[in-house]
Amino acid sequence: MTSLATPVLALLDGVRPAEEEKQLLAVLSRAAPLLIPQQALKGIAQSLPASLSYAVLLSSPADTSAACDALDAGAEAVVASANDAPQLLQSGVPASRLILHVDARTSTSLPELADNGVAGALVTLPEGLSASDAQTGALVAQFREALDSKQNGRPVFVEVASAEVPTLDDVARLSQLGASLVVKTSQLDLVKEDKAQSKQGTLDLVGALVSPLKSDRADGLFPTTVVASSLGTSLGLVYSSRQSIRESLLTGSAVYQSRTRGLWRKGESSGATQEVVRLRFDCDTDAVEFTVRQRKGAQHQGFCHLTERQGCFGPLAGLAALESTLVSRKESAPKGSYTARLFSDPALLSAKIREEAAELVEAKDEDSQHVAFEAADLLYFALARCVRAGVSLEDVERSLDAKAKKVSRRKGDAKPQFIQEETKKDVSTIASAPAAPSAAAAAAPSFHMTSYKLEDVDDKQRTELLKRPSIKTEAVMDLCRPILKSVKERGDEALLELTAKFDGAKLDSPVLRPPFATPDVLAKIKPEVKVAIDQAYKNIYAFHLAQKKTGGNIAASQAAGGKGAELQAQTGEREDDAVLEMETMPGVVCRRFARPIQRVGLYVPGGTAVLPSTALMLGVPAQVARCPTIVLATPPRKDGSIAPEVLYVADRVGASCVLKAGGAQAVGAMAYGTAKVPKVDKIVGPGNQFVTAAKMLVQNDTDALVSIDMPAGPSEVLVIADESSDPDFVASDLLSQAEHGPDSQVILVGIALTPEQLGRIEYALDRQARVLPRCETVRKAIEKSLTIIVPDRAEAMRWSNDYAPEHLIIQAAEPEEMARGVINAGSIFVGPWSPESCGDYASGTNHTLPTYGLARQYSGVSTSTFEKNITSQSLTADGLRLLGPHVVHLAECEELEAHANAVRLRLARLAQATSSAAK
Repeated sequence: MTSLATPVLALLDGVRPAEEEKQLLAVLSRAAPLLIPQQALKGIAQSLPASLSYAVLLSSPADTSAACDALDAGAEAVVASANDAPQLLQSGVPASRLILHVDARTSTSLPELADNGVAGALVTLPEGLSASDAQTGALVAQFREALDSKQNGRPVFVEVASAEVPTLDDVARLSQLGASLVVKTSQLDLVKEDKAQSKQGTLDLVGALVSPLKSDRADGLFPTTVVASSLGTSLGLVYSSRQSIRESLLTGSAVYQSRTRGLWRKGESSGATQEVVRLRFDCDTDAVEFTVRQRKGAQHQGFCHLTERQGCFGPLAGLAALESTLVSRKESAPKGSYTARLFSDPALLSAKIREEAAELVEAKDEDSQHVAFEAADLLYFALARCVRAGVSLEDVERSLDAKAKKVSRRKGDAKPQFIQEETKKDVSTIASAPAAPSAAAAAAPSFHMTSYKLEDVDDKQRTELLKRPSIKTEAVMDLCRPILKSVKERGDEALLELTAKFDGAKLDSPVLRPPFATPDVLAKIKPEVKVAIDQAYKNIYAFHLAQKKTGGNIAASQAAGGKGAELQAQTGEREDDAVLEMETMPGVVCRRFARPIQRVGLYVPGGTAVLPSTALMLGVPAQVARCPTIVLATPPRKDGSIAPEVLYVADRVGASCVLKAGGAQAVGAMAYGTAKVPKVDKIVGPGNQFVTAAKMLVQNDTDALVSIDMPAGPSEVLVIADESSDPDFVASDLLSQAEHGPDSQVILVGIALTPEQLGRIEYALDRQARVLPRCETVRKAIEKSLTIIVPDRAEAMRWSNDYAPEHLIIQAAEPEEMARGVINAGSIFVGPWSPESCGDYASGTNHTLPTYGLARQYSGVSTSTFEKNITSQSLTADGLRLLGPHVVHLAECEELEAHANAVRLRLARLAQATSSAAK
C-alpha cells in the first residue's frame, strides 16, 4: 500500500468544526492518508474527498462484513489485530489489503504473516518509548525486515502510546528510518506560513509532511515534475520550495518556486490555473511530483509558459490527445461533419460502438496489426461516447480504480443474449481451426510455456525445475488454530458464527438430515445432469467394489486351503469381502481382513461452485466400505442452500447428514464433534490451503483422535508427448488442468520434439486458451508452466517419476508400454482417447489424488481409504509345539520373561497332557 506510505498517517479521533474539518480533509487528500475508526466511518463517509486515500481501523472482534464493505466503498486497506486476521482472510479480505495492528512484541511472528502477503504493520510502541528513542529505531528496522519493506514498499506505521504531541523532529526521524508516524487529527494544525509556529499542543501538518525533504542544491529548491491527472502525462519540470508546497497543499492551487521571480502561482496572470490532485516525494526525498488537473475556463489550457502548449515536452499523444481533440470538436465541430453527427446522433454513435466491438471480437489473433486497428476504432467511439456525456478519461480511470478496490465480486458472466451465439462460435472455432500456425502466430503466442532442453539443464537446475512453489503451511496453520479452538470449545454456536462470517450464510442449524433428494431438490437438477451423475455413480461404484473383492488377495486365501468361509461364518464377512488367509507353518494360520471406519467426514468444496463429482469420488468408496456414519461437509450458498446436485449425490451414497460449512470450521466440527455434528474418525477430501492446514492440525491433536487421507497442494498434470501426438489433444489436456486455478502446475515433457512440433502444440494451446471462460486464470497458470524437451522415452519416464505428478497423461507411441515404467503418479491416462476429464468425472477411478510430489508415498482415495485392516492368528496345539520354542528364545533374547512365560506355560501343559496320555 505505497499510497499510504507517507511521513504522517492521520488518525481521525474527534469532530472539528465543519469548515475546519473540510479544510483538513482537503489537505490530507492531496498529500497524506487518513486512518478512520470503523465506528466513525459511517458518519464521515459522505464527506470524504474522492481523492483521499484512507484505511479503516476495525473494531475487535472484527466484523468481516464491515471489512469487506469498507474495502468495496474505496478504503485502501483495513487495519486489524493479528487475532482477527484469520477470519478476515477466509472471508475474502485480500492479504494485500490487510494491515496488522500489533505491539512491539509481535515482530517475532510477523515474518510468517508477511509471507502471507499482508499489506503492512501498524506498531504500537511500549509505554514510555518515544519516536526518537534508539530502541524505536531497532524496532522499526525489525518490522521493516520482517515485511521486506525495502523490496516491496510495505509501510510500517508507528503509534506512540503517550498522549504527548509529537514534534517535527519525531516525524523526520521516523521517516529517515522508513516509517510513518500516526498522529491524531485533533493534534494537527494547518499553519499558513513556513517556519511559523503552530498552535500550542498541536503539530504543523504541512511542516510534518515536508520535514523529510532535503535538497542538494545551493538554493535549497526541489526539482519538481508536473503530470496530468489523466493518464499521468508529463507536462514539464519546475522547482518547489517548502513555502510553495505549503501554499499548494493549503489552497489546492499549484504554486511553484521560480529561480528568478520567487513564488510562481501558476495561472495567476493567464488564468490557466491548476488544481493540485496529489503531491508525492521520490524515494530519497529530494524531488517532488505534482499531479494536477488543468482548470477550465482559461484563455488557454496549456502548461508551458513559452509555447502555451499543454506540455513543455511537446503535444499530447495517444488517448490523451484523442480526448483533447474530441472535447474541442464537441464544442466547435463544423456543422454536418462526421464528428458533429456522432455527438448529435446517439443512435449512430451506439451503432458504431456495437459495430467496432463485433469487428474486434472477430479479428484473428494471429493478425496482431488487425487486432490493434480494430481496438483503436472501438476506443475512438467509446471515448466519443464518454465526451458526449461529459465524462473524462480521468473519470474512467477513477471508476477502474474503484472497481479494483472491491473485494465483493460479481461472477462476471456475459448476459445470455451475448453469450449464446459466441459459445457456438467458440466451440466450432476450437474444433475446426487449422492445426498449423502462421509464422507470426508461431513466433509469439500469447499463452506460452517456458521451454528447456534436458541437455542444457545441469543437476542443480534440474532439482529446481522439479520443485513445486513453496507453501507457507505454518503461517496458514497459525490462522486456522483460533478457528479450530473456537469450534472445539463452543461447538455449534461457533460453527454458525463462523459460517455467517466466512460463507455469508446465516443458518438456524448447521446440518441437514436425510432424505436429501426431495422432489423440490430433484426438480432443480437438469435431466441430463441427473443421468450423467447416475452413470458416473454406476462406474465409480463398480470399480471401487472390485477393489474390495480383490484387496485382500483371495488367491492367497484359496491357496491356504479355502478357509475364508470359516472366518466369514465367525465374523459376518460378506461374500464380496476379501480375506487374506494362509498357513505360515503347520498349525499356524494367519489372516488379514478389512473393517470399515465407523465414522467418516467427506469435505466437498463448494459455496459458489457446484462439485457433485467430488461428492461422488468420496461418497461412493465410503458407501462401498460400508461406513455406518458418513458426514458430508460442504460450504453453503449465501442463502444457506446446498447445490441440489450435491444433495442428490449425498442421498445416493447414504450420507448420514450434510454439514453446511466450509473451511477450517467444517474440519473442526467433524474432528471434535458438536451437539448436532457427529464426530468422525477420519476426514477425507480436497480443499483450499485453510482446509489442508486444518486437516493437518486436527490429525495431530490427541483430543480429536482423527486421521486424514493425505496432505494436498495445487492440482497438477504432466503430459508426455512425441511426434505422433495430436497437438490439439495435448493442448486441451494441459488447459483442462490450468483452469483449476492460477497456482495449478502444468508440465509438458516432449520426447525429441522439434521446434516446429512444439510450435504446433503452443499454437493449439494459445488458440484454445483464448476462448475459455476462465482465460485469465489459465494465463496465470501457463505463465508458471514448464516444457522440458528430452531425447528419448526413457528420459521422459525418468523425469515423470522424479516429478511424481498427480495426473500423468501419456500421449506418445505405445502408451501402454510406457505406462509399465510408471513408479510415481496419482493416476495415469493412457493414450490419445483418455482425457483427464474422464477420470475427473465418470470413468470409475477416483479423482482425489496426491499432489505436490506426494505420489511418491501416497495413493489416491480408494475403498481402502475408508477401511482399516485387522490381522488374526490361530494356532493348534501342534502349531504351538512347533513355533513356541522359537518364540521363547526370541523373548529371552529381549529379556521379556513374561512373554516367554506365556508360551512356556502352554508348552508345559501340552507336555503334561502328552505324558499322561502315554501312561
